[in-house]
Amino acid sequence: MSSELTVSIVVPVYNEAKHLKNVLDVLFTSPCPIAREWIFIDDCSRDSSFKILQEMQAKYNYKLFQLKQNSGKGAAVRYGIQQASGDIIMIQDADFEYNPSDVKDLLIPLIENKADVVYGSRFKKNSIQVHRTYHYFVNRFLTLLSNLFSGIYVTDMETCYKIFRADLVKAMNLQSNRFGIEIEFTAYIAKARCRIAELPISYYPRTRLQGKKINWRDGVAALKHLIYFNFMVSFSEAFTKLPQKYLPNHLIESDSYEKPFDLTQQ
Repeated sequence: MSSELTVSIVVPVYNEAKHLKNVLDVLFTSPCPIAREWIFIDDCSRDSSFKILQEMQAKYNYKLFQLKQNSGKGAAVRYGIQQASGDIIMIQDADFEYNPSDVKDLLIPLIENKADVVYGSRFKKNSIQVHRTYHYFVNRFLTLLSNLFSGIYVTDMETCYKIFRADLVKAMNLQSNRFGIEIEFTAYIAKARCRIAELPISYYPRTRLQGKKINWRDGVAALKHLIYFNFMVSFSEAFTKLPQKYLPNHLIESDSYEKPFDLTQQ
């Protein structure tokens, strides 16, 4: 079964020139049990990131796109999802905070058809935890609120390593341009009927001097995103043409439901 699947790996890039070549070498030599489609989206970097990606493209044979103006991680991820053709879609940052060797284990529940979504958690007890105090407490607080608002329990809502079945994530009407996309993903998953798994991963955070881009403004905006995507966005606004297997039971059984979605079993 695994040999028939392909995972599309969406990599947003913004001003990562300093370490980008080394990052690419690590990504492309990391183990993976299934075929990979790599999709790099440069978010209109101000340094030489896009030039480096162009130079390395012949060596590693990946899809490469550049946004016309800097729009944020969420915008780059949304564009990458549109370009993906794999059965599974995941997000990978273009830095060394996450270990791509963890991905092979995260894919197993999807390959074995035991999950539709897999989160890699930096906070599960058997993960390698190296955290900076401010970001640690902000992430834990936002995850707590997300769990309360969405009704699903995860230990790390803000993790980069989110892996989806393509037919689920491509049906999402994603809106976020910046880091709010992490909240949006989780809020929409909670609205659907899907199997969620969470596995530990290692994590090595970098400082702002090393290029970390999330800041306190994103933390404040996250509170608004939590309310908006969990309570203000309806199911019909969150999804278009969602396969029947993901529809909540109350929608399937409702006589008043007009079924504007594609109910063909995927």
